Amino acid sequence: MAESKEPIVRRYEKNPVLTKHDVPYPVETVHNAGVVKHNGKYVMLFRSHLRNGRSIIGLAESSDGVRFAVRPEPFITPAKAEPFAGYEAFGVEDPRICPMEDGYLITYSAYSQHGVRVALARTTDFERLERISLITQADYRNVVIFPEKIGGRYARLDRPHSEISPWSIWISYSPDLVHWGDAKVVIKPMTYHWDEMKVGPGATPIKTEKGWLNIFHGVFKTMDGAVYRLGVALHDLADPSRVLGVADDWILQPEDLWEISGYVHNVVFCCGAVAEDDGTVKIYWGGADTVMCVGTAMIADLVDLCLSNPRPALE
Repeated sequence: MAESKEPIVRRYEKNPVLTKHDVPYPVETVHNAGVVKHNGKYVMLFRSHLRNGRSIIGLAESSDGVRFAVRPEPFITPAKAEPFAGYEAFGVEDPRICPMEDGYLITYSAYSQHGVRVALARTTDFERLERISLITQADYRNVVIFPEKIGGRYARLDRPHSEISPWSIWISYSPDLVHWGDAKVVIKPMTYHWDEMKVGPGATPIKTEKGWLNIFHGVFKTMDGAVYRLGVALHDLADPSRVLGVADDWILQPEDLWEISGYVHNVVFCCGAVAEDDGTVKIYWGGADTVMCVGTAMIADLVDLCLSNPRPALE
């Protein structure tokens, strides 16, 4: 039976859904946003470059997930008080939002002269923000926390920025959100594959009947630079360090003009996805580190792709 030519992720026909022109304060980009549903509204925390080249995080809201209005002030800017100030001095980037217990956990990259660490904050209402801890050493990125405890502990996926086990996805656990350990590599780049240069977790994992759905990014190096695409993997519900399948095919690649050309060309990069009651998922991605886009997919199709056409998680 021939494979369908229909895309597994259907782009919103009016992409991009957010650009710098929608922001009421001066920024040069809008990208790499975490998204969640809060009190029936979609809340987007998006990264923007300022004109000095450093990044801040803004907040936009929507009733339908595609038409967003940006608040007049940024939501997260570099901290003024220690211990965070010294590690956020160069900017805050790439937020992820995890619904947890009675609020939302927010992880973001903190840049400084000391490298990149990941910070963890909490909010209950997206009005007030409480910084909790710096939860990695340098040099880490792309921390996503599972939206429920597993075996009594918090769990997360992350991506050390290292050539030792090249740019791979790891899992670790914590009793208190501050101290993390029992780390284990779970997905590695695959040689001469669309993700052979880097992989990294993207959106907060989505719980399905068959496993935790992990939307991740993969990078392939070309003569014209790197190409960032999106893929999916499925992790066991009770033991997410056990990978049930990594889809051999990517689910999204740069195709539209605003994904091919921009601040960083040939990039689709996901930090957020919202599972809907009808079995679909809205996937949000930054296009060329310049604009925000959205598309929809059937969750069952993504799960099936992981199980029916897998590649090795580890080589």
